[in-house]
Amino acid sequence: MHVGNARYVKREDLPQTVPVFPLTGALLLPGGQLPLNIFEPRYLAMFDAAMAGDRLVAMVQPAMGEAPDSLRPALSTVGCLGRITSFAETGDGRYIVSLAGVCRVRLAEEVGEGHPFRTFQIMPFMSDLSEEDGEAAVNREELLRVFRAYLDANQLEADWDSVERAGNRMLVNSLSMMSPFGAPEKQALLEAPDLKTRAETLVAITEILLARDFGDSDTVLQ
Repeated sequence: MHVGNARYVKREDLPQTVPVFPLTGALLLPGGQLPLNIFEPRYLAMFDAAMAGDRLVAMVQPAMGEAPDSLRPALSTVGCLGRITSFAETGDGRYIVSLAGVCRVRLAEEVGEGHPFRTFQIMPFMSDLSEEDGEAAVNREELLRVFRAYLDANQLEADWDSVERAGNRMLVNSLSMMSPFGAPEKQALLEAPDLKTRAETLVAITEILLARDFGDSDTVLQ
């Protein structure tokens, strides 16, 4: 997989340890782009270190039920490795960065290296680096039907030309990342074992949301 100027194909292309950025409600998936506004000193230091090294940071949600302002929250065991592909200083002490998703990772042992941020050993999901990740198994028609119903119910518009051009992998992962779901639902989308299951999970969660907010989902989805 090409991400920015780097190519990740085998385990040796990835580090053994990475800095971890815990952020509730943030979902990064392989091939996706996540913009971040960095201002806390410990995370400014994290991105300084990443920019001086391999430009890789793992996005991980705090474990369910953890206080969002905890300094060292328990973390979800699965996150996503991202490469910094855009970096800018604002002039007022902040960084504006964009992370491009590389692959999902499972956190192993936390390693202390004297940094203000946290670093973990990782076990990558190597299947995420393959170009053959089950795109053909995705029910694209069902996914677009539910997406259109959600837009209509919320009186939103979409760039349908771009949607039609997107491959199934990009479509599923982009819709998952931009979804207005809570942290548990986003973690479920992240941990889906394959692209087909992620698409099915996205459809199911969206149908539940439509039924809850707009009544009978069968009526909304017609």
